[in-house]
Amino acid sequence: MFPFFSRSKMSDAPEVNPAPAKTHEPHPLDALTGGAFSAATSGERASRIRDWLATQPSPEQLQEVFKELSGRDKGAARAVRERLDEIRRAKGQEAIAAEWAEKAQALLAAPKLNIADALAWQRDAAKAGAPLSREPLSLLKVQLADRVKVIEDLQHRVQVQREAAVLLAQRIEVLSTKPWRDAQAALELLRADVARWQEQAQELTGDASWASVEARFPPLLDASRTQLLVVWEAFQPAVAQAAAAAEDAAAPLPPVPVWADELRAARGLPTAASEAAAASAAAGKPARAAKPKVAPEVIEKAHQLVRDALATLEKETAEGHGKASAGAAAALRAVLKVHGKHIDNALEQQVHTALVAAGELEGWQRWSADQVREELVAKAEALLNRPEGQALGGRKMQETLRSLREQWKQADQGGAPNHALWKKFDEACNAAHKVVEAWLDKIRAEAAEHKAQRLALIEEVKAWAQEHAASGDWKAINRALYQFGDRWREGGHVGEKIFAELQPLWKQAIALAAAPLEAAQKESLARRHAMIEEATALGAAPSLRIDAVKALQQRWQAEAQTVPLDRKHEQKLWDAFRKPIDEAFNRKSADRERAVTELSARDRVVLDASKALEAANATGDAQQIRAAMQALEAALRGQAQAAEAVATANKDAQSQAEAQSVAAPAAAEGGAEAVEGGAEAVEGGAEAVEGGDAAAAAPATPAAAPKPAARPVVAVRGDDRPGMKKDAPAAPGRGARPGDRRDGRPGDRDGTRGPRTDGRMGDRGDRGGRFGDRPAFEDRGPRLGDTAFRAQREAMEHAQLALKKLAAQAHGEALTQLLTAWEKRDAALVPGAQELGSGVTASVRSAWTQALSAAPKGDASEAMLRLEMAAEAPTPAEHIAARRMLQLQLLTRRNDPAPAQTWGQDVARVLAGPSDAASARRLQNVLKTLLRK
Repeated sequence: MFPFFSRSKMSDAPEVNPAPAKTHEPHPLDALTGGAFSAATSGERASRIRDWLATQPSPEQLQEVFKELSGRDKGAARAVRERLDEIRRAKGQEAIAAEWAEKAQALLAAPKLNIADALAWQRDAAKAGAPLSREPLSLLKVQLADRVKVIEDLQHRVQVQREAAVLLAQRIEVLSTKPWRDAQAALELLRADVARWQEQAQELTGDASWASVEARFPPLLDASRTQLLVVWEAFQPAVAQAAAAAEDAAAPLPPVPVWADELRAARGLPTAASEAAAASAAAGKPARAAKPKVAPEVIEKAHQLVRDALATLEKETAEGHGKASAGAAAALRAVLKVHGKHIDNALEQQVHTALVAAGELEGWQRWSADQVREELVAKAEALLNRPEGQALGGRKMQETLRSLREQWKQADQGGAPNHALWKKFDEACNAAHKVVEAWLDKIRAEAAEHKAQRLALIEEVKAWAQEHAASGDWKAINRALYQFGDRWREGGHVGEKIFAELQPLWKQAIALAAAPLEAAQKESLARRHAMIEEATALGAAPSLRIDAVKALQQRWQAEAQTVPLDRKHEQKLWDAFRKPIDEAFNRKSADRERAVTELSARDRVVLDASKALEAANATGDAQQIRAAMQALEAALRGQAQAAEAVATANKDAQSQAEAQSVAAPAAAEGGAEAVEGGAEAVEGGAEAVEGGDAAAAAPATPAAAPKPAARPVVAVRGDDRPGMKKDAPAAPGRGARPGDRRDGRPGDRDGTRGPRTDGRMGDRGDRGGRFGDRPAFEDRGPRLGDTAFRAQREAMEHAQLALKKLAAQAHGEALTQLLTAWEKRDAALVPGAQELGSGVTASVRSAWTQALSAAPKGDASEAMLRLEMAAEAPTPAEHIAARRMLQLQLLTRRNDPAPAQTWGQDVARVLAGPSDAASARRLQNVLKTLLRK
């Protein structure tokens, strides 16, 4: 109906020349960035961008490239953005650095530098984010620090000069109380010291940084200079006048009283004191009484008081307490006014030194206290000016305000108060305290709500107690009491005063609700203690009554499920209850284990064979290990012989029992049952616990076993199977014991039962039984003891591990020999087929030896890749592309064998090529896997 054409419908269309592929025009920024915009992958684009950034392009070029690249590849544009951010941060830091550099240069250029301003510059610059570790700020910071150090050194030298002037003046005063010749001898030395002091003072005032010294230091130096010059200018003429008066009797006497009296005595004239006495006598006036000598007790007391005041001042000064040091200095001056005339020069010098140090500390404390106050004001003002989302809560604000006020008090203790700063600080703290007030109002409202909730809970507990007073569900009552307790603990925070009022009410209500449960728990404790005593009696009994123990445990569980107790208390009671019963069972288990651990002759043979196998494992010889394993298996197979010997011994014992049955039928019946039970224990491998003690100790030799003693029957198993009851005869034609049918259906106990002939399932014999033709069960004989069984199992496991280790070691040696043969091109070094394993056939090994016999030739890279694919081993990074290409080619070769099938030929092609370290390593990695398959 429909015509078929050999050409398709589209074949009638006119043929047109295909349009040439559209060529991408290069991006204008490709030349600038090294072809980053025309790169094929994102990684290549990012690499070219990094190479371009290494050329340090200008910010304008960076901005232009980032604008174009951010829409194409955000990953590659990230590096450009980071460079722009870095330039922006650097510009910001440069602006900040320039600003603070100008401030530092202004401080350095000023004729007078304030130390506080220099320290504040470094602190404020760090807060502003200025790069103090980079130039020029690092150099300016060092210059400011050096300038501050110079100023502080000048101030310290001023203090030293002041002390030196005081000491020089004291030396002059002391010389004025000694003979004038001593003063004359020390005149030159004093003149040199005074001149040196003046030179040092001149150096201080001539220093370039003298203008930056604090205002209190120049007056100190001027006062010291004036005082020293006054004393020195009076001392020099006095010494000269004393020397002239000593040479000329007519010369006037010096103004120093001690020297004048000395010169008068040298001239033979009366002293000033005698002249005054004579004048008083001539005038009719009584002579002035001589100054009384001060008592040593008074001098000692004065020294002690001054020392105590001095020690207090030095302690306060050392600790840096400004106010305390000022008070101690005032106290010391008051003591000096009263007792200063009774102290010596050394103590007086110490007093003056301490007073000078206290004055300096007071000035320093005043300045440092103001610095601390300014910081506290700034912190207080910043409490309400925190960034969004970082505002302080009520409690944190309260603690912070309390801490700031405590710090202000400490600052006031260290120096004079500053009312202007205190006013600013107090206003800032009051403004921030509004947050605390709002928080406190909220806390009060929540406390009132929590109090109402707790009172409602107390009333609820009272109502619940009245409702469940007659309930006997103690578990539900205990659970409800715990829930009430949890609700009370989670009732919210209230003040200590309110909690002290509510706590007694809560205790009273919860005690009323828990009274019935506590009474029941008390009765339960009495019952449990009685059961503990009963358990102790059962455990101490010579024979453990299992039924009594079970009944007692059931009573305990019923009591525990009825009346709950505290978890720890209940656990202690249970431990006390369980302890005597556990000890009784442990004694019984120990007796049973003692009987089990007695080794028979067969167990000794197995133990000896296990020890021999362990010794062979230690040697590391595979042949010895295999021989020892065969010996151990032979010892284990000897169990059947031991079982036959035991069965023979049991038959002999049974015949003896039948012979004696006429004289003692009851004893014979019991002995036969005991012997039969022992045989069952030996044949089935079970431990004889109730009545098979004799069978467990049956010897392995065919000697006759002694007659076991009859044991009283404590308990028998209830079994309603036919033939199992003593008073019911067994059904005819059925074996009474399953053990008789172990090897198929040999017949009944008498051996007269034959195959079925009634036709019902009569063809089963043709099929070979229910499960087909199967071999008879191997009679393994009595089971091994626990010690022998564990010993042979561990020895077997160790032997298997040792053989595996030796096999792996042999495999590694064979692989090393093969690589050595490839490296030396020596076919004689190739291991044998047995050493290489079952995976290498003779033909494959022959191909390997032929490849090693010839000269290296060809490229084995493809063969190496096929080997790595066959072994599923990783390929080095530089060959991953080639492996992917080979995998794609193999997908197109449907009929070619897989690399896992031709790995022997691929190894031959690799061995035919040249050997190098990288190829040897790759070949070793693949052969480790392939030779094991």
